[in-house]
Amino acid sequence: MAFLRGGVRMDPAHIENAYLLARDRYAEKGIDAEKALGRLQAISLSLHCWQGDDVGGFEKQAGSLAGSGLQVTGAYPGKARTIEELRSDLEQAFALIPGRHRVNLHAMYGEFGDQPVDRNAIEPEHFRGWLEWAHHHGLKIDFNATCFAHPKASSGYTLSSRENGIRKFWVDHVKCCRRVAASIGREQQSTCLHNLWIPDGSKDIPTDRWGARAALLKSLDEIFEVEYSPQQIKDSLESKLFGIGSESFVVGSHEFYMGYALTRGKIICLDLGHFHPTESVADKISAILPFSGEILLHISRGVRWDSDHIVLLNDEVREVAAEIVRSQALDRIHIALDYFDASVNRIGAWVLGARSVLKGLLLALLEPQDKLRELDPASKALQRLSLLEELKTLPFGPVWDAYCLRNSVPAGEDWLREIEAYERRVLSRR
Repeated sequence: MAFLRGGVRMDPAHIENAYLLARDRYAEKGIDAEKALGRLQAISLSLHCWQGDDVGGFEKQAGSLAGSGLQVTGAYPGKARTIEELRSDLEQAFALIPGRHRVNLHAMYGEFGDQPVDRNAIEPEHFRGWLEWAHHHGLKIDFNATCFAHPKASSGYTLSSRENGIRKFWVDHVKCCRRVAASIGREQQSTCLHNLWIPDGSKDIPTDRWGARAALLKSLDEIFEVEYSPQQIKDSLESKLFGIGSESFVVGSHEFYMGYALTRGKIICLDLGHFHPTESVADKISAILPFSGEILLHISRGVRWDSDHIVLLNDEVREVAAEIVRSQALDRIHIALDYFDASVNRIGAWVLGARSVLKGLLLALLEPQDKLRELDPASKALQRLSLLEELKTLPFGPVWDAYCLRNSVPAGEDWLREIEAYERRVLSRR
């Protein structure tokens, strides 16, 4: 197979030759490119299923997204309408992403049959098909409770609702989800990460913040009464700065969930789009790791707000990746994608985002870590900054191309041609 780089078709021999030259350039700086590629091969991203169908799910009575804190823009043709179509699209995406990765499911993506199954009644059997499909393709599954897009979420409050019936419904839902996640982890023989995000909050100024957070605290303690083996499930909690319909108050803030996670032995989830644009999520990693065994990162791209744009290899992604590697935390940090864009080819959005994150990680792995630590003292600031600048001009592209080649996926721009061919062959007929 030949690949494209800048519109010029390249064959594997050219990719390998370019890599050997790049490898030698990195070696001059004391960097082992082969070791970096080996470490990257061991990293798995969790690919979010909801990009494929605009966060729709496959429930018979899912309510409406209105007021849920989610907003999906665009109407690009070819959206997945069934589980079979979504799985087909995921297969196409994984075929263009180097490495071995995971699938991230929301509870509303179960196979519920012809009869409506409400959120507080989902069972592991509703995800049996996903397990079989994932096993067939050598994939593992992560899971999320779905506390939005439902009539009982229309008030803007779920687990923090002061209405006991509403609160109990959502407590029962998350309990069901943890049971499903534990079952998945047990059967796939790989821990299933279960993440919890709720849209709870107020559009305008509330007067009882304490009451809402007391209700959420009570709900969480009830949810986690049942303990499962960490070989089956690990629980994470995802905070947010604000959302649509919760501009003035978000119950599950960063401070609330950090306090809960650290005192209850849970994982904190940091979403790159859930903080103020001037905050550095990269800086938070080394601040949290000394007190928490693990962190979950949701990689997104906010444009002025939590707008869930497709991830690109921007400064924020590069800084987060660098901090993961410099903190020697690759085995303690879980990385998932979390964005939804219906204005472009949805499969292409998956592939572009995943490849961008992997590029960021490879760039971080191609840093001379020992040398950078030697230059960290303030007296070495000029030398440190000079080295960091020099690293930006090293031939990273050929190393990435070689990684793609070794994983039998297109290098350069050729993955986009595969997406366009799939669109003509499959998506255009939907």
